[in-house]
Amino acid sequence: MEADNDAAGIRAAGAAAEEASLENQDMSFLLTAVSTFLSDYGWYLLVLCGGVYLLIQQLSKNRPSQHRGSAAVTSQDPASVVRRQEALEAARQRMQEELNAKAAEFKEKQQRMEEEKRQQKIEKWESMKEGKSYKGNANRTQNSDEAASSSTGLKPKTDKKPLRTSGYNPLSGEGGGTCAWRPGRRGPSAGG
Repeated sequence: MEADNDAAGIRAAGAAAEEASLENQDMSFLLTAVSTFLSDYGWYLLVLCGGVYLLIQQLSKNRPSQHRGSAAVTSQDPASVVRRQEALEAARQRMQEELNAKAAEFKEKQQRMEEEKRQQKIEKWESMKEGKSYKGNANRTQNSDEAASSSTGLKPKTDKKPLRTSGYNPLSGEGGGTCAWRPGRRGPSAGG
């Protein structure tokens, strides 16, 4: 008996649910499903839409340029293409000649520098053989260079006085002006 009562109760509940679903024919069930989907996968969907948009933009940029480029090549006559290629080749040739000239100049300069260094080494070696100090010769050549450059330029003033005394220490607190650092008061603040 109880089984019949349970079956009857289940049928009644099923019928009530069927009536409720028939009554609820508006789109509220769709609203809950969509809101659940968006809350779970919203960011992924947004990134996917952005990627598709960028892909479409890129494809639309490439497609018209391909059509325009092929149309422009077919409409040009062969003589203008040949002239353009010859001008391009002439420009390349000029740039290559400039580059070769700069490379030759640089190589020549390097060889001169190496020759000067070799001469200086020979002079140092000879002065050492004679028993002279090679440092003295180097100082003499530098002094003669400085004398030559100073005769052409202005001589700097030699009577400069230093900005600070030699015993200046910024951490000592001496010698500073009014910007001396003092530690704060110890103890509680004087708020009332």
